[in-house]
Amino acid sequence: MNKVYFAGPLFCQSEKDYNIKLASVLEKAGYKVFLPQRDGLEAALIKNKTQAEVAQMIFEKDTSEILSADIFFMVLDGRVPDDGACVELGIAYASNKRCYGAKTDARALEIGLDLNPLISGCFSKIFYNLNGNELMNELKAYLSMNKL
Repeated sequence: MNKVYFAGPLFCQSEKDYNIKLASVLEKAGYKVFLPQRDGLEAALIKNKTQAEVAQMIFEKDTSEILSADIFFMVLDGRVPDDGACVELGIAYASNKRCYGAKTDARALEIGLDLNPLISGCFSKIFYNLNGNELMNELKAYLSMNKL
């Protein structure tokens, strides 16, 4: 079973909910998904740690999970994609992982370019639809006919 590392913004409940929905689509298609908000460090492990210790623990855990994954999947929504997820993308791309993205946000970084070319160039495929439910349906259809 191919393992997917799932990256994306985690700053509000709607982002977390969307991540869970997309991860579920991948899981139902037979992929094992590491979703940091769900599968990352447990609160008990970071209790009584300094901010620097917690940051290092998260960095080490997530980097290890990226390196052990077969596939990298990233939510690209936001005025610009999440900066932490972009670092994760760089680690995945440099490690020769197959990278896929999902984007429902119409905001663009530069006029005429929807994504910075140094970000978009890392992806084998980006699923793009302004309607999140339609994007999930497109992802399901793709997965029924293709492997990530």
